[in-house]
Amino acid sequence: MKHLLKSAALAAIMGVTGSAAFAQEVTLRCQHFLSPKASVPQYFMEPWAEKVMADSGGRIKVELYPAMQLGGKPPALYDQIRDGVIDCGWALPAYTPGRFPESEVFELPFMTSMSAEDSSKAVWEYSQKYLTERMGDIHLMATHLHGPGVIHKKGDPIMKPSDLAGVKLRGPSRQANKLLETLGATPVGIPVPAFPEALSKGVVDGGVIPWEIVPPLKVHELADSHTQIGGDRALYNTFFVWGMNKAVYDGLPDDLKAVIDANSGIEVSAAAGRAMDTGDKTGLEVTQGTDNKVVTLDDASVAELKVIGEELTAAWIAEMTEKGLDGAAMVKDAQELVAKHAN
Repeated sequence: MKHLLKSAALAAIMGVTGSAAFAQEVTLRCQHFLSPKASVPQYFMEPWAEKVMADSGGRIKVELYPAMQLGGKPPALYDQIRDGVIDCGWALPAYTPGRFPESEVFELPFMTSMSAEDSSKAVWEYSQKYLTERMGDIHLMATHLHGPGVIHKKGDPIMKPSDLAGVKLRGPSRQANKLLETLGATPVGIPVPAFPEALSKGVVDGGVIPWEIVPPLKVHELADSHTQIGGDRALYNTFFVWGMNKAVYDGLPDDLKAVIDANSGIEVSAAAGRAMDTGDKTGLEVTQGTDNKVVTLDDASVAELKVIGEELTAAWIAEMTEKGLDGAAMVKDAQELVAKHAN
């Protein structure tokens, strides 16, 4: 970004015309923590990068760096975007618990639909109302969710909520971990790239992740059973941010800002969710092609889980109220937005 600002300043000093100054190529270095074969890089980030480069007539170059190739750990990604260590990236607010409390509403039990694409539209609208200030230190391009979470473990599958008692499970977020703990499991909060090693070494007995990330992490080779929740709502979810360094965005000429703007927003958020949905289908198919057991909880078990989910949602509202936030309004708005965009 420094080279862009210096070039723009030099152009102004020397009286170079705007069109000549705008001809400068801009390179955006974007980092994430997944394998390039994962669904979000493959079906969202790469097409996004190609479209931005095409829409800019080649004046914006997007470089994608998977698996934290530019350094750092997954929990640092938001700060890397904010501080200009990278120009843009993919971050999980849940990896820094308590920092972005408003985003947790979509991580509550049974808040989101079974379609990541639909629910991600709700997330974007919600973000515009509740997170523009909290995340005002970066430039948001998309916010989205993954698809329904699935319980993956060694040994026999989870067939009812009581089967979770004493099981050590990797969890992705504060709210998911609270749910697991309430159900009698022992939650272990670790970023998803560390899950396969933890599973193979017996640090955990299993974990909750969506189908889409199973093949890239080779979880189907490490686990023996997989339990889907069923119903019309996801057991839990995780909130994702696709963002750009604010100074980088602000330093772009207006026509290139317009390119970024055209590749941001509700439809781009939906595209990120759709990438997750696409990956979910592949992940399920790959796993069904093994000897692993794939089961779905019965209606009675889902109903039992929903009662617990309602209790945890009430507790979250109370916690947010203590923080001076309107938890009830956030839950109501999130529920209405999810319903609005559900097909």
